[in-house]
Amino acid sequence: MNRNTVLIGLVAIAVVALGVAAYFVFASSSGDGVPSAGPMAIILKNDDRTLGSPKAPLTVLEYASPQCPHCAHFEMDIFPQFKQQYIDTGKVFFIFRVFPLSAVDVAAESIARCLPEDNYFQFLDLLYRNQPKWDPDGYQIADVHGALVDMGKIEGLSASKVDSCIQDQAAAKRIQDVGQDATTRYGINGTPSFVVNGQVHGPFEDYQEFKTFIDSMMAKK
Repeated sequence: MNRNTVLIGLVAIAVVALGVAAYFVFASSSGDGVPSAGPMAIILKNDDRTLGSPKAPLTVLEYASPQCPHCAHFEMDIFPQFKQQYIDTGKVFFIFRVFPLSAVDVAAESIARCLPEDNYFQFLDLLYRNQPKWDPDGYQIADVHGALVDMGKIEGLSASKVDSCIQDQAAAKRIQDVGQDATTRYGINGTPSFVVNGQVHGPFEDYQEFKTFIDSMMAKK
């Protein structure tokens, strides 16, 4: 099976099999667990990727897209300080979920989910820092599939393993369901979006703006 066939198959899985073509158009740049208080409860699911202690006084849920440049900005320029000052110190329990904006996001998240859980955030960081090498949204990528294979190889996945990951229809459906739940439950329609204390907030310009928001949310606890 050549690369073009695989990529066509990926799009077919994400759009035809899952019926999400209309869902992937956005205007902006039931699980296990115990819900938090408030009308927009955050329910921790078994397949969530998290950092920090679940006993932290504040829970921050981020919805992001691997293709999103604003998400890459948050990951590279804001998140390291946030992690050091809030997550690592036990103040914040961080939950991350992919909100897919295209079939390519579905593929990227499918690959990430094939890795050991401890490598998940490392791979996402790799994707964000190398968007010009694989992301067709804003960059001229002649072979998106081949570029994603290259990203997977950096994390130790063979080309055949990457292909099996992106062709996993069950995984693709789970990713789409996460996005649909985000829209239904929280009204998410763009990335990155943050759910904290029953409020939804969009992208932040810099760390100070984000810190001010987090501190205001902590003051209400």
